[in-house]
Amino acid sequence: MQAFSMPRLDRLITLYLCSPMRKILGRAEAECVPILTYHSISNNLFGHSHPYYQINTTPEVFSEQMHWLKNAGYHSIDLAELLSQHSAGEDMPKRVVITFDDGYRDLYTEGLAIMKQCGFAGTIFLATDRIRNTPTRYEGVDYLTWQDVRELHAQGFQLGSHTVTHPDLRSLEPEQIEYELGYSKEVIEQEVGEAVESFSYPFSFPEEDRDFTRFLGDSLENLGFKSGVSSIIGRARRGSNPYCLPRMPVNSWDSPDLLEAKVVGGYDWMHVPQRLSKFLNHNMTVMQTTGRQPASR
Repeated sequence: MQAFSMPRLDRLITLYLCSPMRKILGRAEAECVPILTYHSISNNLFGHSHPYYQINTTPEVFSEQMHWLKNAGYHSIDLAELLSQHSAGEDMPKRVVITFDDGYRDLYTEGLAIMKQCGFAGTIFLATDRIRNTPTRYEGVDYLTWQDVRELHAQGFQLGSHTVTHPDLRSLEPEQIEYELGYSKEVIEQEVGEAVESFSYPFSFPEEDRDFTRFLGDSLENLGFKSGVSSIIGRARRGSNPYCLPRMPVNSWDSPDLLEAKVVGGYDWMHVPQRLSKFLNHNMTVMQTTGRQPASR
């Protein structure tokens, strides 16, 4: 049985309701560009049983997905090109940004050859404390070495920060946040010899906390970052906040028809329940810790 054969609600709604409705309405939205989120290209399930939360994509499924994108006429671009063309008001049909969080070594051993076959390059967001001169095993998984990183960069991959230690930034003090952002950027620049301008937020992005979102964007800008990506579900469009760009999560459970729905907008609806869940959890936490209703914004 193929990994993507298990039914789940988001897939059913996407394929049998939202995607057909978009086709009926004829919404193309050439300004919208999907930013795909990958993590590990392996058979490692990382302990997650529910398909929605898995962060691995098997090499076989990853190959199928990359070849589907190629055969569908997609070309990969980086975040700098995305923001530049959005700023110029240009449409970008058949464009995709491919990103990899954390810095797992299987991107180098399994994913690189597949992407080269398809003529794609991506952006790797590194948790720099886990990247060493020899493969470091953390929680049972090998991470890239600095030599691997340099070779990937030479193959056209862009490099970004994913903090130093991969913490939940909202749990830190401002000076700790600045260290996680700034030092990770500095280390990558020293190792590769090129400016690092993009950042990926670890864990679920706290879009419900507007004060923190503004603080994070200001911090990134002050440190010289030009873009940031998040776990907010959706496609990047003109007007998107450049420091918390939405992305599309992809894993082994994404069949070609679900991947197609994600890149053309049929999965954008998932941001509504995602955002509602965050706001409800945030308000409940405020009530439990303060004993009063959260202030309306």
